[in-house]
Amino acid sequence: MDIDKAIVHLNTNAHLAAGGECAKYVRRALAAGGVVIDPHPFSAKAYGPYLTRAGFSAVAADKYVPQKGDVVVIQNYKGGDINGHIAMYNGTQWVSDFKQRDIWAGPGYRINKPAYQVYRP
Repeated sequence: MDIDKAIVHLNTNAHLAAGGECAKYVRRALAAGGVVIDPHPFSAKAYGPYLTRAGFSAVAADKYVPQKGDVVVIQNYKGGDINGHIAMYNGTQWVSDFKQRDIWAGPGYRINKPAYQVYRP
């Protein structure tokens, strides 16, 4: 995967606020970097196996330090979006369909801290 091409696409297309299209934006960024996930799942929370088949490896959670190109797949939580969330680390921040302040997509994720897995190309 050409991480730099994926990151340029991600950063160029990200909005200031969430739009509920994280999976589409991350999928398109991956494709810009040469990783085409087709067919693809609808739900962001279902991307893990697809990323693994595309050559990504799960990263251990203990002592995790984000690296440019990492993709996080976050499960849903009670009362939140049933589709969960997905984002990519651009080297300085997590980005999905918007530029996030941290790995969590918003206050509900930050409070509930649902299960997640980071994948590295």
